[in-house]
Formats: sequence, structure tokens, C-alpha cells
Amino acid sequence: MTSSIWGVWGDVTNHIVRMALAFIFTLPIAWNREHGSNSAGLRTFPIVAMASCGFVLLAIEVLGEHSVGQARILEGVITGIGFIGGGAILKSGTSTHGTATAASILNTGVVGAAVGFGYYDIGFVLALANFLVLFALSRFKPLGKGDADGSEQ
Repeated sequence: MTSSIWGVWGDVTNHIVRMALAFIFTLPIAWNREHGSNSAGLRTFPIVAMASCGFVLLAIEVLGEHSVGQARILEGVITGIGFIGGGAILKSGTSTHGTATAASILNTGVVGAAVGFGYYDIGFVLALANFLVLFALSRFKPLGKGDADGSEQ
């Protein structure tokens, strides 16, 4: 939004709060991936979430709050996140590693987009569910699959 006094700076507080929430919501996921010595961690996940949030905020500001053109921006964000996630998947012989990391990268992108659109509840629930799956369910994964502590990379 622009105003006669502040120009495009009128919504700066709203934008900073949303990007900060995207960052904060994804920190536990990033910590989990970093703690497990995975290929992506404390830097990757918050950046993906903030970038997704930023793209959505830009789409809202440039195209308008209820523009159908925002769908094209969201499609581009999803494609870009898929590309990043694809880089986290490693295949070695008959084993594949990094699928949980790739899925988590996709999820953090959705968290960022949800927060950018103002759906904080969706972003929070997705981030919480992602963290709980990585943290709690890795204990049920048999040793020998994934890294040394039994969690998938």
C-alpha cells in the first residue's frame, strides 16, 4: 500500500512482523535438521520461509490484495522451492536420502506463504506438525535407515 506521507513504507511494520513470524515458525524445523547434520539447516529453512513470505507480500502489494494474479506468483514460489528441495535429495545405489529434508523445505515454503497471506494459524500448524514429525517420529525409524541416530536426512 502507498500513502501520501510514507509512500511504500506505510506497511513496513506489517511486513516485518510477517517475515519475522515466518522466520520464527521455521526455526524449530531448522534446528532439528541442523542437529541431525543434514544438508540443510539453520540457514536454509528460515530463508526459504522468509523468501516465500516476501514473494507473497510483494504480490499483494503489486497486484492487489484480492488479485487472481497472485496464483501465478504462488505457482512460481512452489516451483522454486521444489527446485531447492530436489537438491536436498541424494541417491546412492539403491538408497535415497534427504526426502524428509526436501519435504520440510517444501513445507517451510508453504509456512512462509501462509504467513505472508495473513494465515498465521495455518503457518503455525504446518510448522508445528513438521517439527513434531521430524522430532518424534524419527524415534520409530529403524536404525540403518537415514543417519546414525535413525532419523532420515
